[in-house]
Amino acid sequence: MMSWVDLLLEPLAYDFMQRALLVAVLVGAVSAVLSCFLVLKGWSLMGDAISHAVLPGIVIAYVVGLPLAVGAFAAGLLSAVATGYLKDNSRIKEDTAMGIVFTGMFGFGLVLFSRIQTDQHLSHILFGDMLGVSWGDLVETAIVAGGTLLVVLSKRKDFLLYTFDPQHARAIGLPVGLLHYGLLAMLSLTIVASLKAVGIILVVAMLIAPGAIGLLVSRRFDTMLLVATAAAIGSSVAGTLLSYYLNASSGPSIVLIQTGLFLLALVFGQGGILRRQATSPGSSLR
Repeated sequence: MMSWVDLLLEPLAYDFMQRALLVAVLVGAVSAVLSCFLVLKGWSLMGDAISHAVLPGIVIAYVVGLPLAVGAFAAGLLSAVATGYLKDNSRIKEDTAMGIVFTGMFGFGLVLFSRIQTDQHLSHILFGDMLGVSWGDLVETAIVAGGTLLVVLSKRKDFLLYTFDPQHARAIGLPVGLLHYGLLAMLSLTIVASLKAVGIILVVAMLIAPGAIGLLVSRRFDTMLLVATAAAIGSSVAGTLLSYYLNASSGPSIVLIQTGLFLLALVFGQGGILRRQATSPGSSLR
């Protein structure tokens, strides 16, 4: 009879699972770090929007023979800049501009995809195919994720000040415009790094849940980063293994585990429901 240790190590005997687990760690790490800034900045919708806007860039890159990551990054960044331009040069607010630009880009991408002949399945783009990641995909993800992590962590204090107080950041001489578009560029690169693994739609959860978990559990930003990274990597690895045993999709399995961790943090964390009830006025009288 197979022991639980043998059962746990069984997936590691397959090359596709080794690649999937390595990609899970990379995607979990880079998405967790960006997630902290997005949650604090209130840019969760921005991550959702850019993830959908990259589709036409992917299709065009496929047609002209460029790496898909190049097209995805260009489309995501172009859409973010277009949103900022509309907000600054019209009467509509940022959320409205965001909705128009990114839904238009997503619709444009779907039309383009339906008009080209390709063996690429749309569900792999939308929901990812972690178990089908090749060594070339792994190297590409490692380069993009590693570069993004290096930039964000080296400039985390500047990004953090811009996130909390842009006016103060401008007053002390920080290049606020560069930080704004730099953060958008890092967000686009993170989405590019995560596309092959979890797809356009599920990458949104990877960019929101870890930061939300870290915010609920900790009160310091450095601790928030550590908690978010541990939650993202842990859920990515656990979800990938769970998908192997259940013969299910990896992306949704990862998201389900992250949702479970968020619910635990919501109830038991520093800013959770139980802690708030215990410290609310009159709680000692109950």
